Amino acid sequence: MSKVKKAFFCKNCGYETPKWAGKCPSCNEWNSFIEEIIHKESATSKQSWKESDSKNSKSIEINDVETNEQDRIISKDDELNRVLGGGIVPGSLVLVAGEPGIGKSTLFLQDALMMNNLRILYISGEESEQQIKMRANRINIKHDAFFLLTETSTQTIFQEIKKIKPELVIVDSIQTLQSSYIDSSPGTISQIRECTAEFQRFAKETQTPVFLIGHITKDGSIAGPKLLEHMVDTVLQFEGDQHYAYRILRTTKNRFGSTAELGIYEMTGVGMKPVTNPSDILINQKEEQLSGIAIGATMEGLRPLLIEVQALVTPSVYGTPQRTASGFDLRRLQLLLAVLEKRGGFHFGTKDVFVNIAGGLKIEDPAIDLAMVMALLSSYEDIPLSQKTCFAGEIGLSGEIRAVNRIDQRISEAEKLGFEKIIISKYNRRSDSKSNDIKAIQVALVEEVYRMIFK
Repeated sequence: MSKVKKAFFCKNCGYETPKWAGKCPSCNEWNSFIEEIIHKESATSKQSWKESDSKNSKSIEINDVETNEQDRIISKDDELNRVLGGGIVPGSLVLVAGEPGIGKSTLFLQDALMMNNLRILYISGEESEQQIKMRANRINIKHDAFFLLTETSTQTIFQEIKKIKPELVIVDSIQTLQSSYIDSSPGTISQIRECTAEFQRFAKETQTPVFLIGHITKDGSIAGPKLLEHMVDTVLQFEGDQHYAYRILRTTKNRFGSTAELGIYEMTGVGMKPVTNPSDILINQKEEQLSGIAIGATMEGLRPLLIEVQALVTPSVYGTPQRTASGFDLRRLQLLLAVLEKRGGFHFGTKDVFVNIAGGLKIEDPAIDLAMVMALLSSYEDIPLSQKTCFAGEIGLSGEIRAVNRIDQRISEAEKLGFEKIIISKYNRRSDSKSNDIKAIQVALVEEVYRMIFK
């Protein structure tokens, strides 16, 4: 008869202790320990997914290690290939997280159905076969070697894997699975960690790529211990506002490629549609010029984007002026307003200020500062900006325009979309291959831009 013991796990980092503690000694979080029942013999009774004797481990010199360059699996989704660094690596374990209803299941069901040259097993612990079939009918893609399994027990899942021998496995979601080695209920820290470890062993031993779809908590972090992100090879974050049609697939960890890539999708009635030219969609074409709108050249990962920055400056009718920002850091907005107040003499202290990034995007690139400042001044003066001019520059506390990275890519993107001028920092160094179709104006101070445009 196996012995059973209780342990306490930190919800934030997964730290284990035999007794409850008010503060986690690992991550310093308060009141984060929860009690779970685990098998005492689980650590010694575990076997690999094949239930065979493991090979004897021994040390080896690094020069004696033989490496074989494996070809990546190229999916039919170019945006997914981009964020994974060029395709799916055999034997990789990929964790995909996002808010409920954002489209995680739809995206990966669609991508799996499009890979009709692979045997694919789709494991669902949340939906029935009929529900998945209804979604597949909406996507309307045929796949003859696509198998469904609605099961939560990992032991049953691996028995089916032995029969089917899939070339790609998708698990939706990891929080619903349960291993018989652990007594606690599905979704607990110990269950998530154990189920992920079993799929990790399976992926590495068989060189089969596995996608784990996961939930997030109310504060936006991935549900489960932080150890879960360390165990997997790649972590993808699926972001977006449910009130907008656009979704962003962002890489936060990638052992096989860059973490500076992202893919953009449009949610439609027949699935996720990759957006190949997002700048053209994020800029609204208007028949008449309006004040308070500027176009900024930003970078999302390694992809240049031209986005519309909107600002509204109105007299304050209350005692304290309001500061509201959507898609832009509110503290950064207050900093820019302080610079305009101190260095330019503009009295924003008596004005309500509202700013918005069009399309529902959240921008953290400091190069959007110059476009934000020009949108604020345009609304302040009630003078529209030219629709053929865009901006790229970071604003310093003394009102100087600082250089930004990858300026040539930003200029090329603006030129491709038909812009005639781009205002950049005087201190940006450009490559020798300068284009003649767009004029790059280099300035050093915000007041120079103000005199150039509004006077």
